[in-house]
Amino acid sequence: MKRTTLHAWLLLSPALLLLVAFTHYPAVATVWHSFFSTPRGNRPARFVGTENYAELAADPIFWQALSNNMIFAAATIPLSIGLALAMALWVNGKIRGRTALRIAFFTPTVLPMIAVANLWLFFYTPDYGLLDQITRALFGWGPTNWIGETRTALGAMIAVAVWKEAGFFMIFYLAALQAIPPNLYEAAAIEGASRARVFWRVTLPLLGPTTLFILVNAAINAFRLVDHIIVMTRGGPDNATTLLLVYVYELGFRFWDTAMAATLTVVLLLFLAATAAFNFLVAERRVHYR
Repeated sequence: MKRTTLHAWLLLSPALLLLVAFTHYPAVATVWHSFFSTPRGNRPARFVGTENYAELAADPIFWQALSNNMIFAAATIPLSIGLALAMALWVNGKIRGRTALRIAFFTPTVLPMIAVANLWLFFYTPDYGLLDQITRALFGWGPTNWIGETRTALGAMIAVAVWKEAGFFMIFYLAALQAIPPNLYEAAAIEGASRARVFWRVTLPLLGPTTLFILVNAAINAFRLVDHIIVMTRGGPDNATTLLLVYVYELGFRFWDTAMAATLTVVLLLFLAATAAFNFLVAERRVHYR
């Protein structure tokens, strides 16, 4: 028994070492540094207690970034999940060109975010971009600076995120749909249930565990996306697209205020932990496992 236990720990040790070195230790170090000032030149960091948190609470850019992130999450999470489910239901049926559709839906997922950002920069280019050409042809609208105006910039970033993530979530839904026993649909057909009733009473409840998994991942992604925003807008115009992680990047690598960056990172980690706990403790109660 002892030999088996030792063997198991030896097998787990490489993964545990990596987890501690690159996850747990950085998290603990970040919490520790959030209670110290930023070292400047010959002046070492000094303990300041909760002053950094008080300063962050008085920072208007932090509250704007939090508001932007809440709007971003409230839009991207349901849109990406709903679109992923719709695409999975479509390509799960017996339709012509099903394989080509699956590849087309999944392709945005495998593209690097930098490439995606540059692609959408072309779409959003005023007057010459694809989006302006479509809106001019259909509605007669003039040129619009989609990522250069505060009223449209955040919506433009939301569209990029949904386009990028929906195909990834579709794969999980597609696998879950193919795992549903066909006899359940046959029994529903014998009972004369409509397609809508079958979806709400059979398909959707059986997709509950997959939806919970996707929901947690979508919530985390909504608060950790930074690549395409840095490339496309750098948080502008006038902080209209500044999200929490973008602000962490700005504080840490543009202003070199490592103490405030650590403080904001701790706040972000606590927020993500609370979100994950809510999903698992509350949403999981409504999930039916077979």
